[in-house]
Amino acid sequence: MRNPSLARLLLVLALATGGGAALAQPRKPVQEFNAPRELTAEEREAAKQRAMGNNLNNYGKDIQVKAQPFPWKAVGLAGLVFLVAIPFGFRAFRSTSKEMGNQNTFGNNSSRDNDEPA
Repeated sequence: MRNPSLARLLLVLALATGGGAALAQPRKPVQEFNAPRELTAEEREAAKQRAMGNNLNNYGKDIQVKAQPFPWKAVGLAGLVFLVAIPFGFRAFRSTSKEMGNQNTFGNNSSRDNDEPA
């Protein structure tokens, strides 16, 4: 029983002395901010020229953008698919509307009077 309490004591002492040593380190004095000196007009112009002329690999110099042709085959194929699908869609629409009969699913029903509550 005596060993765990001795281990705890050593741990607490190590933490206390180490933490105090970290806090006891001398701090560096705060330095004042010194603004950089202003560049003259000539220096600014020279810096601009250096920045603009600093093209490391001239990558974009020789590249030619190829214009992609309009995909007429894809448009023609899509048009053909729509032309084939239109009759089937129209037939499905007619058969569905016949099955529904004369139901008015949207809007006002003409059979209902306006005085009746909904």
